[in-house]
Amino acid sequence: MSISLTERYRHKLKTPDELAALLGPPPREHKVIMCHGVFDVVHPGHVRHLLYAKSKADVLVCSLTADRHISKGAHRPHIPQELRAANLAAFEMVDYVVIDHNDKPLANLAVIRPDYFAKGFEYNAAGMPPKTAEEAAVVESYGGEMIFTPGDVVYSSSNLINLAPPSVQHEKLQLVMERYGFGFDDLHATIDGMAGRKVHVVGDTIVDSYTQCAMIGGQTKTPTMSVLFERKLDFVGGAAIVAKHLRSAGADVTFHPVLGNDELCNFVTNDLEAAGIVAISSSTRPGRR
Repeated sequence: MSISLTERYRHKLKTPDELAALLGPPPREHKVIMCHGVFDVVHPGHVRHLLYAKSKADVLVCSLTADRHISKGAHRPHIPQELRAANLAAFEMVDYVVIDHNDKPLANLAVIRPDYFAKGFEYNAAGMPPKTAEEAAVVESYGGEMIFTPGDVVYSSSNLINLAPPSVQHEKLQLVMERYGFGFDDLHATIDGMAGRKVHVVGDTIVDSYTQCAMIGGQTKTPTMSVLFERKLDFVGGAAIVAKHLRSAGADVTFHPVLGNDELCNFVTNDLEAAGIVAISSSTRPGRR
């Protein structure tokens, strides 16, 4: 496997304490400026913001919000934090990148203590918002200065994502593999090694149902649609699909679920039998009524 983006620029990725030790406390001979944001999709507005920030100091530190604190929209962020960090680190003007695991950059500002903290012009165009005022108070407490970049080119990551969600499934898989230290050869060896193994799976079965309908009209009094039922498709999921995957890999699988005495129980057991799986069911769960 060729060297990945995260491996190539790992030397730029630092923790707040590592950066504090590297940069030293102010006053510094080489001035430090810090930017903070989500950077889910890096667009020309971000690039110009970072270029302007770099023009004001010797060292540019980019801080980005960790995945668990992003709630701008459904399924956000689209780009995992490790990839977002590597994307920023790949820019020549960026010297260091830090992932902020707090919901606000206040703690990291106090630790890193940049000489300047750069924000976009929109954070000061109509008066400083309360969150920006909090940041300014921390920066000014140790003698730092707020800088607002011109913002002559304005884009929105959210709008760009809504137009065309990025496709990064392969990069996400590569991140998982790097994180846990395995490659495709390990995956192939694991799958090949399942042949003939006896596996006992214990867990909850889920039946995923997809109901397909056709829209036949709307209502004038309420924002709802009238639909006509066409068909329903059921799929075995949960621990049952794990058992089926193991069986597909060649394992001799015994599955021990808890099923109710209803039609879904018959659907699951028939599906597992067709896959060549021995199901030892406990019927302690009440059937569906």
